[in-house]
Amino acid sequence: MSQVDPITVEVIGSALTSIVEEMGEALVRASYSTNIKERRDCSTALFDWRGNTLCQAEHIPMHLGSFIGIIPHIKKRFAEADIHPGDVFIGNDAYEGGATHLPDIVLAEPIFFEDRMVGWAINTAHHSDFADRGHAHIYQEGIRLPPVKLYKQGVLQKDLQDVFLLNCQVPHERLSDLRAQMSANRLGVERMQALCAKYGTARVLQAGDALQDYAERKMRAGIAAIPDGTYRFTDYFDDSQMPVEMKLSIAITVSGDEMHLDFDAPDQVAAGLNVIFTALLATCYYAVKSVVDPTILPNAGLSRPLTVTARHGSLLNCKHPGAVDGRIAACQRVADMVQGALAQALPDRVQAAGNGCCTGAIFTGERADGSLWVYLETIGGGGGARPKADGLSGIHVHMTNTSNLPVEALELEYPLTLLRYELVDGSAGAGTYRGGMGLRRVYRAEGPCKLSLHGSRLLSQPWGLSGGLPAAGSTADFGDERTSFVGSIPLMSGQVVEIVTPGGGGFGPPSGRSPEAVARDIAEGRISAEFAARTYGQAATSVAVAHPDLAPAS
Repeated sequence: MSQVDPITVEVIGSALTSIVEEMGEALVRASYSTNIKERRDCSTALFDWRGNTLCQAEHIPMHLGSFIGIIPHIKKRFAEADIHPGDVFIGNDAYEGGATHLPDIVLAEPIFFEDRMVGWAINTAHHSDFADRGHAHIYQEGIRLPPVKLYKQGVLQKDLQDVFLLNCQVPHERLSDLRAQMSANRLGVERMQALCAKYGTARVLQAGDALQDYAERKMRAGIAAIPDGTYRFTDYFDDSQMPVEMKLSIAITVSGDEMHLDFDAPDQVAAGLNVIFTALLATCYYAVKSVVDPTILPNAGLSRPLTVTARHGSLLNCKHPGAVDGRIAACQRVADMVQGALAQALPDRVQAAGNGCCTGAIFTGERADGSLWVYLETIGGGGGARPKADGLSGIHVHMTNTSNLPVEALELEYPLTLLRYELVDGSAGAGTYRGGMGLRRVYRAEGPCKLSLHGSRLLSQPWGLSGGLPAAGSTADFGDERTSFVGSIPLMSGQVVEIVTPGGGGFGPPSGRSPEAVARDIAEGRISAEFAARTYGQAATSVAVAHPDLAPAS
């Protein structure tokens, strides 16, 4: 058959995008837990029959790490003759299951049309269940599942499901969310089969290959426009699980139309902060795409000109049995580092550092009937200022991309009251364009419970660019002597906890910000008059002390 024409490729490509977006909406609407139905902590994708990404919905960039990992593990465990229509694989293990941490449960279903495998429907959802656990190694973090068949040719393997649910703290939520995931994949299978019926299997497969080739060409063209050379950047990572600053460095080498990203990181740690390699890949693919050309199609072709290296056994490429539950925290810093390095070559395309966190609050307790409840949320913060615009306030940035949970949903379902939910005055980095503001959420426990609180940017600050100033970092207040982020602690009934997230760094010197913009910030409550006078009343442009790599050139 001759090559499929460009118009048909475009039509089929748009259909694939529509399918994964529809899968995502089905998953959110059918789910039970607040983490999925409200915060949308889930992602959907289609893969070709070889296991290459065809299309991923614009949900959570980190989840690509789970998608690109699970198919190779399925193929390692199952011969092609043992994969049938109606089979559904479930997996979550970072080392043998292809996922990036255990709460992200991945379901993958092969798509058959006319007795031929034509692709895979895949989704992942964060099951906020494995709470109040240790993180010295992965065996403490929850049940580990390699890719195994949850359904065999359409028949539920109930014994496997029972084993999984027995290891969960809130099994009725897990079962309902699993069923929502099943529905989303089933929808993807049916839509892909309909596409093959309409255009023919050969044409759909050819179009998929052409779309990947097109993404590769666009990525290569974008890289080729960057001057050849090596661009370096260093940042520091701290977290409530490991409250010391760890130095992370990156060297990005551009050579023609290819890019190599090489990381230097300390040894992996006895805490849930380690990054499995597929999570590092997903972070790099996202960060490079967002700078080089955000319009590149989200498929496997974009990664072909990229190579990523990090020492095995390090924080950014951990080995078994390193704990990985909070890997997103380090990945947020990786995204910042990629942008910081590329800012040296493309200063007009890169934003200042965002809040650089995945500030997580996990409350657990027991209801009057003896059943357990688990409530997880990650809290947004400030986005980095951009070369021609202020940063956004109170948002999730980079690898998270979830929503902040509405107050009504929180208080309706859990014995918690939210006393304050507001933007934080003075948290944004000042600049010609200011960064976004961080968030303050103040909770009151309405009964005895336990809180596991995790955050980053406790010791460092989100940096500014081109003379912009850094933003404020994270803080917490428990109403007693504990005034910083801690691990798992008990809360008494009536106890109040305040959590403040970082802002985003500024772009350009504060002296360049117009008086009108400052007045508008004051009038709209983004900054106080005192903060404005303190910040913009003087030419505070030096950031050399805060971050030497970003000091303006003399």
